[in-house]
Amino acid sequence: MMTGRTPHSTSGQGRGHVRALRAVASLELSKGLVVLMAAGALLFLVHRNTSDIAYGLLHLLHISPDHHFAQIFLHWANGVTARKLWVIAGAGAAYSIMRFVEAYGLWKAAAWAEWVALISGAAYLPLEIHELMRRPGLFHLAVLIVNLAVVVYMAYLRFLMPSPHLGA
Repeated sequence: MMTGRTPHSTSGQGRGHVRALRAVASLELSKGLVVLMAAGALLFLVHRNTSDIAYGLLHLLHISPDHHFAQIFLHWANGVTARKLWVIAGAGAAYSIMRFVEAYGLWKAAAWAEWVALISGAAYLPLEIHELMRRPGLFHLAVLIVNLAVVVYMAYLRFLMPSPHLGA
């Protein structure tokens, strides 16, 4: 059974691929941790007055509650329920678990994890391009470039790099 590209390779090229896969694994682990922390933070809002918290946040950020987007935010905060917070936190936890599993597989140079990284990364590209076109900036450009690099590298591994298990 083929579990990876270069799990025991000692060549310079093999070590380079393992390092690249581990860099992507670290990125995926980081994304999972950020989302998990955000999901956990949402649970602190359960059974609290979210309207008061929203007003406090606007005050902290020196944003007038009279602004259009502040009004939208306050309206949203007023409609938040404990059930909605649990659902969002649960979705965040599920996303994090997926990222953690992907990171583990990439760290171990598993072929299935390369496929997951390729497919999930490619799925985000249209959204990232749209966001860059909507709000151009260095942050959105950097996110697109990093994700594009991951997708191209995973495509290279899955389609162009010869598998060591096939005698190549």
